[in-house]
Amino acid sequence: MGASGLHVFDMMARAVAQEGTGTCFALLGDANMNFATRLSEAGTRMVYVRHEHCAVAAAMAYARKSGEVGLATVTCGPGVTQLMTALPAAVRARIPMVVLAGEAPISKGWYNQAIDQAPFVTATGASYHALHWPDRLPVAIRDAFLEARMTRKPVVLGVPFDLQHGAWTGPAALPAPSTAILPEVGPIPPNPADVARAADLVAGAGRIVVMAGLGAAEAGAAAACRALAERLDAPLATSLPARGLFAGHPHCLGVAGGFSSDVARAVLAEADLVIAVGCSLASHNADAGKLWPKARVLQIDTDPQAVSQGRLAAHAHLRADARLGAEALAAAVAARPVALCTPELAQRIATTPADGSAFAPEPGLHDPRDVVAALEAHLPGDWQMVNSSGHCSYYVAHMPSRPFDRFLTIREFGAIGNGTSFAMGVAAARPGDTVVLFDGDGSLLMHVQELETIRRHGMNILIIVLNDRAYGSEIHKLRAEGLADDGAVFGPTDLAAIARGFGIGGETITDLAALPELIAGFARTGGAAVWDVPISDRVFSPVIRRAHPELAAQNP
Repeated sequence: MGASGLHVFDMMARAVAQEGTGTCFALLGDANMNFATRLSEAGTRMVYVRHEHCAVAAAMAYARKSGEVGLATVTCGPGVTQLMTALPAAVRARIPMVVLAGEAPISKGWYNQAIDQAPFVTATGASYHALHWPDRLPVAIRDAFLEARMTRKPVVLGVPFDLQHGAWTGPAALPAPSTAILPEVGPIPPNPADVARAADLVAGAGRIVVMAGLGAAEAGAAAACRALAERLDAPLATSLPARGLFAGHPHCLGVAGGFSSDVARAVLAEADLVIAVGCSLASHNADAGKLWPKARVLQIDTDPQAVSQGRLAAHAHLRADARLGAEALAAAVAARPVALCTPELAQRIATTPADGSAFAPEPGLHDPRDVVAALEAHLPGDWQMVNSSGHCSYYVAHMPSRPFDRFLTIREFGAIGNGTSFAMGVAAARPGDTVVLFDGDGSLLMHVQELETIRRHGMNILIIVLNDRAYGSEIHKLRAEGLADDGAVFGPTDLAAIARGFGIGGETITDLAALPELIAGFARTGGAAVWDVPISDRVFSPVIRRAHPELAAQNP
């Protein structure tokens, strides 16, 4: 050690700790274990996971729920290559995150875990910075947090672990944290000329829908969107990440996108103007352009886009903070008499199933729609919900009473296997709450080892598995194309017994009437459990039905 008595990893930990992220998700190895140990001693809560992917996936959910920069640390080489699914998901979900990844030692001519890490990381869309100058490390770490906050994407830092073990000879004082130098700016108001053009577009429209995205939620624009919709006699809708933002509103159509309900699709099909407030207008949001075929789109956003994911996304733009833009437009347009938002429409929304398709019942197996309806009726309203990816996530998205701030959906990369990690991230961000994860059996089994992490860290997580004994989307697509589904069907697995083997609760639910008592019991005891709910593999979602209409002929 130098005169300070500190190693480089000591100053790295201090620089990270002062950034204020209270939780770090970690898997230790040679290139990060000293740093992580010092970070824990500095007061950061460490969640030690069993797979590197899960560290970054959990940090994603933590960032979304806490509003902070997500933080994870993994070792070099194989520790970094394990992140190649989680990082693009974080990039596409625009989640700020810093990952301390380590690097192979620079003092060796050969090291078995050495790899050029930068191309792997940058291929995902994340930033990579190789930090090889010890004295500048605290500033570089601060700058990484600043970059993550300002660009809203992951930043991965590589620091050779032999360099980390060197004596600290730099300045004793840390630089100011990123929060101290982050630009302090107010919300962007709209230009009056832009508002006037938007008002002219509204005046020429007959049937309008006001749709809010994650940007509207983050800007606190929900009330402004409701007021604008009321003034324009317009139903409300949300993108999938913002689902639940208007929970309880009688004229909320729910999710706009591939997950839209039957009623939402019917109303949006007749719209001639969609006002998208704080929406990125991704392809799925518009169901690749099929959701509102007659409508022009007016986008209200601080970063308006003409083209998104290869398609024309919006025809007109109002650059502004979501709340201020919606308020300004509401003030500039004339109020309309009620013609569309009638009690009859509210009744249709309230009573029409999201998916009205009929399927023959199978003895001993549940229809996933019945499972979700029972959970919607009996799960406490203040529990945190996490929806994973996969076939059954469509059904779980349609829980009308669940508000945005208690329901997490991150699925921009379309990968299964993230649910358990997301639930851990939410549990870390909301330690006083009960977290419920809705997952499929294939997704849960991809990272089932994290059940041990949940038990070890005392997380209050209930995992409800809609178990079709297969990869749900794949079996339906294979069947639609007349192909054998053997490669996607795995048969029954006793998930409840597996959970008990990890030291947490496990139940197999054969009768939905047992749910109220089971839920009440879990509310009393807390802890962690897996509830295995066997469902029919013959029920397929409207997403599958629209992509493969030939399935209807096979399932009359």
